[in-house]
Amino acid sequence: MKINGIEGMSSDQLRFELQRGAKIVCYNYCVSLLVITFRRSSDAYFIPAGESTVGKGLPWTLLTLVMGWWGIPWGPIFTVQSLIVNFKGGKDLTTNFSTAMARTTPPPAVAPAKF
Repeated sequence: MKINGIEGMSSDQLRFELQRGAKIVCYNYCVSLLVITFRRSSDAYFIPAGESTVGKGLPWTLLTLVMGWWGIPWGPIFTVQSLIVNFKGGKDLTTNFSTAMARTTPPPAVAPAKF
């Protein structure tokens, strides 16, 4: 999964930022075409500590507000669900990424013993 906003950041820098309170979130959106409704998640976004997660999801919220309602019967249902998630700041993936990064951290290098 692509994480927008971490371009040029090392894994150590990312870990440090996550410990400081940064978040990784994704947003829901809904698009309807009369009888077909699609509900999807955006790519993940890196949100630095202190920044609003709601503001970063505004494009996905606006897309849902304009294009989500038109499908019958699922358009209004999926639109409301997507808006609730987005107005709560998106789906927080920080714990998942932190856990995955902890599992993939290589052990510290040990110098070979000299005999």
